[in-house]
Amino acid sequence: MQGNQVQEHASAKTMKTETVTSAQNPKIKELLALQEKAKARREKGLFVVEGRRELGHCIEAGFDVRSVFVCKEIAGEKEMDEIFGYIAPSAQRDADIAAAAQHDNDIASADGTLNRKDGPNIIEVPKELYRKIAYREGTEGIIAEVRVRKRNLEDLDLRENPLIIVLESVEKPGNLGAVLRSADACGVDAVIVCDPATDMYNPNLIRASIGAVFSVQTVAAGSEEVIGWLKSRGIKILTAQLQDSELYYDTDMTCGTAIVMGTEATGLTDIWRRNADAHIRIPMLGRLDSLNVSVSAAILLYEAVRQRSAL
Repeated sequence: MQGNQVQEHASAKTMKTETVTSAQNPKIKELLALQEKAKARREKGLFVVEGRRELGHCIEAGFDVRSVFVCKEIAGEKEMDEIFGYIAPSAQRDADIAAAAQHDNDIASADGTLNRKDGPNIIEVPKELYRKIAYREGTEGIIAEVRVRKRNLEDLDLRENPLIIVLESVEKPGNLGAVLRSADACGVDAVIVCDPATDMYNPNLIRASIGAVFSVQTVAAGSEEVIGWLKSRGIKILTAQLQDSELYYDTDMTCGTAIVMGTEATGLTDIWRRNADAHIRIPMLGRLDSLNVSVSAAILLYEAVRQRSAL
């Protein structure tokens, strides 16, 4: 294998590692493809996470880590052992990991990855190569390939009187990531994206969310399906729109509530306006008539938090 050397790393976990030095190595090429192409992520069922904080949220949420690329020159020897100890438990998550592992085993024979019972692949790379594969700077010398986990509406675990945010066709990954951060801060039950084509594992989305895409239950589904699901559970639908609406702070958000927002350019489609229980708006006192969707989401979510904390 080009630029490869298999070795044992002297850590408490005694996890096998590979050293890769060539940018032409197939594993490096696959990693770059997963970073750059949604098609590659869909075909491989893998996505990329950079940074210890983001990877920590990912592991805590029960995702299966397949491979980890580490740079000792950036992470440091002590941090390397900590990273290994941090990653190792993800290979031992019984029920959820077992199902994914069975699928992984089929792929292992083709691409040479370690069997899941041995834990994730640990691939050491020099600083020069790490700089080429890192999607962004300051990621502490760690990049991971993680198995995609599909979730649908029925999988969502909701509390009594849940608080949900629904986003219809929000195009920019950075905006969706920022909304997820606000959702995490406000203890939202779920974020539902009404565009099944949305790439929930876009690196820009993961970066902008600083891992909230893992800490907040997130699902992509069609608008009609989501509306039926919300109504069947008695969750009130509040659409954010300027026309035919009341001020958001005059609207009860203490019951089960779904706040629905559209794009800044076109707003919500008619299907949401027709099926809403109430239309709400944020007062605009200047010359412009819209806020960034992530800012609007934060304002509305914190109003729900304020109302609920007063009970």
